[in-house]
Amino acid sequence: MTVRVVIVDDQALVRAGFKMVLDSQPDLAVVGEAIDGADALRVLDRVEADVVVMDIRMPTMDGVEATRRICAGRPLGRPRVLVLTTFDTEADAFAALQAGASGFLLKNVPPEELLAAIRVVAEGDSVVAPSITRRLLDRFAGQLGPGPTEDPRLAQLTEREREVLLLVAQGLSNAEIAARVHVAEATVKTHVGRILAKLQLRDRVQAVVLAYESGLVTPGG
Repeated sequence: MTVRVVIVDDQALVRAGFKMVLDSQPDLAVVGEAIDGADALRVLDRVEADVVVMDIRMPTMDGVEATRRICAGRPLGRPRVLVLTTFDTEADAFAALQAGASGFLLKNVPPEELLAAIRVVAEGDSVVAPSITRRLLDRFAGQLGPGPTEDPRLAQLTEREREVLLLVAQGLSNAEIAARVHVAEATVKTHVGRILAKLQLRDRVQAVVLAYESGLVTPGG
């Protein structure tokens, strides 16, 4: 299956570089380009895409607002958004995760990491390592809202699923969770899949955000 990608960046040279890297892969195809968030929405009205590679800082409409509109307007989960950021825009990246992005990368990642991330996002997973996600959430927890409230959807979870969600939110990988609860890694992956389905979440990142918003995990706790 070919993964269809739209590149959103206000710098023509950056778009050209990304397009060259992506088009060199037999399973990836750039189907559109946009110069800002508003332009991205217009492009997505014309083309079908699986992944949007989204810059954060752009004129007219930034990447956070564009991500919010893309994710809100396409409930079936297509396309998914991969946000690109720099070291000094972590707050924006966190806001994009809350808006529905499936993860983010730094703009200076090696090409092979960008390619791998696009493939992972296209498959419905997150490209943000759980430990990095937790550090971001701890740092920007004040942006989560007025205070934690128990999400009624959590009542659907079994005791083991709730335990797995807590461990995911604490930054543990599937392998680490498997060792902690003494089950196979494949079993943990099944639990995570069921958690996402029951809570109607896109991916692991959104599960972590919900855990913080609901007070299941507190910053630094």
